[in-house]
Amino acid sequence: MGDIFLACKITKIKAREVLDSRGNPTVEVQIFSKDKNASAIVPSGASTGIHEAHELRDGGSRYMGKGVQKALKNVKIIEKSLKGMDACAQKEIDNAMIALDNTENKSRLGANAILGVSMAAARLASECKKMPLYKHIAALYKNKRLLLPVPFCNIINGGKHAGGKLRMQEFMVVPNRAKSFSEAAQLVSETYHILKGIIEKKYGKSAVNVGDEGGFAPPLTKAEEALTLITKAINEAGYEKKISIALDPAASEFYNKNSIYLLHKQFTSEKLAEHYIRLSNKYNIISIEDPFEQDDFSSFSALMKKARFQIVGDDLLVTNTKRIISAAEKRLCNALLLKVNQIGTLTESLAAARLSMDHGWKVMVSHRSGETEDSFISDLASGIGCGQIKLGAPCRSDRTSKYNRLLRIEEELGSKARYARF
Repeated sequence: MGDIFLACKITKIKAREVLDSRGNPTVEVQIFSKDKNASAIVPSGASTGIHEAHELRDGGSRYMGKGVQKALKNVKIIEKSLKGMDACAQKEIDNAMIALDNTENKSRLGANAILGVSMAAARLASECKKMPLYKHIAALYKNKRLLLPVPFCNIINGGKHAGGKLRMQEFMVVPNRAKSFSEAAQLVSETYHILKGIIEKKYGKSAVNVGDEGGFAPPLTKAEEALTLITKAINEAGYEKKISIALDPAASEFYNKNSIYLLHKQFTSEKLAEHYIRLSNKYNIISIEDPFEQDDFSSFSALMKKARFQIVGDDLLVTNTKRIISAAEKRLCNALLLKVNQIGTLTESLAAARLSMDHGWKVMVSHRSGETEDSFISDLASGIGCGQIKLGAPCRSDRTSKYNRLLRIEEELGSKARYARF
């Protein structure tokens, strides 16, 4: 370990402002040891939970207020604290940054500054240990069961990801009966292209423009319209026995008040729960994320008693152990959506995953709508062996970089590669 420490001693940390998939600035961090360096880019969300860690932006007129120069300056503050530390000591690095920030939501230094360093340190450590990042993460997580995840692929975009009248945000295909990740990628890609033809024929060429996560954004109003199109595409592809469907309504975005939800018409929370159950029975829906507003606990609890599908907490949980404990006690959901930038460090992300699994929950590692070419989450999902990953559509390099990394991991593992079943 002494030799690794000498090779992995942090000598410099550098940050720069780069662009994410929406053309907005984000933070890239590059971290150096004596003879190695590694980098990571921080993603950004659009439909964000009010309890998420704070993403530091500059304000003002530059980049319409979305610049990250303040976060870059804070990386220099972090550098002074971490210089000389062992990049392999992930927990000590992350805890040092949390202590330096000393706020509940990382608002002093910014979760984007802290996370960039945390991710880059993990990459540098994997370089020093001469092992792939997913194996390094598996060692941090004490996981001996490497597992390629089932992809949840957003192929029709609504809500904040598209800007049309379709209020539900994500309609996903799930190749949960594929035999390998490479087969899963094939199933998704073929279904996606068939769906494109169906939409173009029905609504015209402009209807196959894509939203933030690469899914199509046709002029739809009701969830049933999107689900009918997807089901037709799955059937035409011949994959009705291999592909299921998942939803992310992102209900906090269409919640009004007094438990009223504004979709194509007004729904009470009780009627919305009935709506989800009807949809799940008709369209082979196996998972629904954030079916209610993030603090509408009674509605989550009521649905949990009736639903046969997985209920995933995103805005409900924000990858935060305190909210996970509370949700587990109240039985609000049975799966965590793990987003590293919601909490701000790799260590806290791993703790959230472990706590969720200890409660018998599933864990789904997730991208963000403002993504980058960084494929960190592919290694994360494989390393912790959670079995589920949310990737977006098989379109645009900010999404396909994650698919492609998983294809490479599968190839590296060879005969040892195992694909999750859902």
